[in-house]
Amino acid sequence: MKAFRLDDLEAERAANNGAYLQFLRERNMSVGLYALDAGATDPQQPHQQDEVYFVVSGRASVTVGDETTQVARGSVVYVPAGVMHRFHHISEDLRVLVVFSPPES
Repeated sequence: MKAFRLDDLEAERAANNGAYLQFLRERNMSVGLYALDAGATDPQQPHQQDEVYFVVSGRASVTVGDETTQVARGSVVYVPAGVMHRFHHISEDLRVLVVFSPPES
């Protein structure tokens, strides 16, 4: 078993001065914590893997392809591999668990 606490992951991410912390990598998936502060710009480019976002906290809009929706704590968003996507209009600090399958390269 591998178990994690979000508070510990957030502290580790912040200590490393990065927006993304990959904390689990297995044969068929990887998981990370992504953080964007209110007003920030999301620099993402399409990934080669399918991904699922689970919003832990915050508020923003997300655009996947040509569809846009509002997200907040508890939102889950699927992004197919190769599709342009981006968080924007981030009105509250955003913390998102990201699951990549297969693992992010």
